[in-house]
Amino acid sequence: MDALDEKLLEHFEGKAVRKDLLHRIKKGTNVPTFVLEFLLARFCASDDEDEIQEGLSAVLETLNDNYVRPDEANAAQSKVATKGKHKFIDKVHVRYVEKEKRHWASLENFNSQRIAIGEKFYKNNDRLLEGGIWAEVTLCHNDIEEDDYAFYIEDLRPIQLSRFDYNAYCEKRKAYSRDEWLDIIMRSVGLEPTKLAKRVKFHFLARLASLVEANYNFIELGPRGTGKSYFYSEFSPYSTLISGGQTSSASLFYNNARRKVGLVGYWDTIAFDEVGNMRVKDPDTIQIMKDFMANGRFSRGAEVIADASMTFIGNLDLGVKQVVNSTEYDLFQPLPKEFDLAIMDRFCMYLPGWEMPKNSSEFLTDNYGFITDYLAEAFHYQLKHTNRYEEVSTRIKLGKCIEGRDEKGIKKTIAAYLKMLHPHGECSDEEFEEYAIYAIEGRRRVKEQMNKRKPDDEFINIGLSFFNAKNKEVVVDCPETRGAEATLDPTKPGDIKAKLTEGESHKPNTESTEAKIVEAHVQDRDTSLALEPLVPELKEQHFTITYDSTGYSYESIFVPYLTGAKVVVIEDPYIRTTHQVQNLIRFCEAMLKQSTVKKIELITSYDNQTNVQEITERLQDIKQSLLELDVELSIKVNENLHDREIRIDNGWIVKIGRGLDFFQRPDSWFSVGVNDLALRKCLETKIDIYRHH
Repeated sequence: MDALDEKLLEHFEGKAVRKDLLHRIKKGTNVPTFVLEFLLARFCASDDEDEIQEGLSAVLETLNDNYVRPDEANAAQSKVATKGKHKFIDKVHVRYVEKEKRHWASLENFNSQRIAIGEKFYKNNDRLLEGGIWAEVTLCHNDIEEDDYAFYIEDLRPIQLSRFDYNAYCEKRKAYSRDEWLDIIMRSVGLEPTKLAKRVKFHFLARLASLVEANYNFIELGPRGTGKSYFYSEFSPYSTLISGGQTSSASLFYNNARRKVGLVGYWDTIAFDEVGNMRVKDPDTIQIMKDFMANGRFSRGAEVIADASMTFIGNLDLGVKQVVNSTEYDLFQPLPKEFDLAIMDRFCMYLPGWEMPKNSSEFLTDNYGFITDYLAEAFHYQLKHTNRYEEVSTRIKLGKCIEGRDEKGIKKTIAAYLKMLHPHGECSDEEFEEYAIYAIEGRRRVKEQMNKRKPDDEFINIGLSFFNAKNKEVVVDCPETRGAEATLDPTKPGDIKAKLTEGESHKPNTESTEAKIVEAHVQDRDTSLALEPLVPELKEQHFTITYDSTGYSYESIFVPYLTGAKVVVIEDPYIRTTHQVQNLIRFCEAMLKQSTVKKIELITSYDNQTNVQEITERLQDIKQSLLELDVELSIKVNENLHDREIRIDNGWIVKIGRGLDFFQRPDSWFSVGVNDLALRKCLETKIDIYRHH
C-alpha cells in the first residue's frame, strides 16, 4: 500500500477494494465489475494476505455455484428442480404480457421466459421492467402441476448499496487535496494515475460526467480499443449501453400503446455504442431526441420530464490530422445521416478519443479504490439531488463568441467536474480555471466541426473564451486544429465570410492556454489511413448485443463477410432443440444469398437430454434441401466441443458468445419477429469478427 491507500482506508473503511483482485477475477468471467466488487467487498475486506486468498476462493466458489453461464442453463434448471430452490447471481428482467394480464420474469442466462414473480419486487425496483438489473435471486421450483410455470422467485436482492450517506461522503472528502481525489477516482475505475498525464485523467473523468450531471449530452469518437463502452456497461448500475441496432421512440421515450415512459425514465445515462451503426426506426425518434436533449422534456401523447443523460460513442476510422486539414471531411464523419446539425449543437462536449491510450495492463492499478458501486451511488445521488450550475454561473464570465448552447454546454461540464472532484464545495480559482479551459475546449470542438459543415456563417464564432481571475480574456483552442486553416477558416459558398471583431478572433491564444492543462500534444495514431474511399472496406468488428435489443439478423452481421467464400465452418455445440435447428436453417438461408458458398461444415455436440434421432432427421432434411441448391452440408459430432465460432475460408472468423442462438423465443409464434429476425428481440451476447492472420 502507498500513502494514498492508507489514507483511503482510514477515512472510507469498508468502502474500498484492491483493484488487482478485481483484475485477477475479471479475466476469467464476463460478470459486470460492480457485481464482482460486491462479492470482493463481502469476502475480501481485509489487508491480511491469507484472508484475502481465502476470500478470493470464496468469491470464485460463489461464482461457480451461483453464477449461471449461458451454456449451463439446463443444468441450472435441473438444480432448482432437484433441490427445490437455489440462489443465483444473474440479470433479472420483468415483462408484462398483455394477453395474459400478468408479469413474467426471466433471468439472462437461465433460459426460461416464464418465471413467476411477486408484485412487490417489480414495484420496488422499476428498472426490472426497463432493461433489467443484476441481483441475487432465489429461484424455487413449482410442484403444482395445474400451474403454467415451473419456477418462481422467492427472494430478490439488487446488487447495489442498500444505504448511502452523502453527507459523510462530502465530509470525508475534505481530508484530500483535489489531485489526491482525482487519483482516487482513477483507481476506482481501475486505472493507475501515476501512469497518466493530467489531461488524460481529465479525459477519463469526462466519460463519467453524464453519470453525475442530469441531461448532459456527450460524444466521444476515436480509435478502437480505448475502453469507450466500459464506463457505461460496467461502472454503474444506473447506466445502460445500447449497442448499435435499431432505436425507436417507443423504447427510448414513450410507448403510447402501453402509456409507459421508455428508457429515459429509468436510467441516469443512456449510452449509444457504435453510434455509426445506429438505425432509427421512425422519423419521430430524432425529433423527440432533439427536444429531450435540449431541455430534458418532450411531448408524445404525454408530457414527460426526465434526468437521463445521452452519450454517443463510436469509432473514427480516418486520420485526425488528415481530417482537420481536409476541406471535405469533419470529425463528425462517423455519425449516422439522421444526426443533423441540430443534434450536434446539443452536445455539451466532444471528447478527443484519439488522445486516449489503448487498453493495456500497464495502465491497470494494483492499489485500492472505491468499491465501484459506492462511487456510482455518490454520482447517482448528485445527479438527482445536487445542482452546481448556478454556482458556476456566478464564478465565470464568458467571452462574446459564446452563444446560448455554448454557454449551457460549458457550464454543465464545469458543474459535472465540481460535483465529481469537489462534492464538499471548496474549489480554488486555479482549479476552476482548469475546468473552464477543458470545458470550453470540448464545446469548441463541437462548434468547429459544425462551422465546417454549415454553408453559411451561423457557427462562425468559434473563438470561445472566458475571463480568468485576473480579468484577462483567455481564448481556448483545440490542440488538433492548431494551424489547420481548413477547419479554422473553412471555405464557404461564394467565399462570403463575416469578419470577426477584434477580441473575437478564432486565432488561438496559445500562450495563455498552454499554461494550463490543454498543452498536451495530440498523438496522430491514424495518419497512415487514407481518406478515400469514403465507404470503408470490411473491418474487424465487435458487437455487444444487449437483452431485448432488436435490429440484428444473420444477414446484417454475417453476409458482408462472405464475399468470395466457398466453405463455411460452423462450430456450435447447441444445435439440439427445435428452435436451434430453425436458427441453423435461417443461417443457411442467409449464406445462400452469397452464391459462391458451396460447402457448409457443421460441428456440434449432444448431451444426455438431446433427442439424437429427432435432431439427426431434421439435419438430414436440411442437408437434402441444400443439395438441391448445389450446396453440400457435412455434419460432425464432437462431444468435447465447447467453443462457438464460424470460420470462413476467405480469412474471416466470427466468435459468438451464444452461437447462433442469440434470439429470444417469441411469446407467440404468431407475432412480429417470428420470420424477420431483425425485428426479433435478442438475448445478451458478444460477437467478435476478425481476420485470421
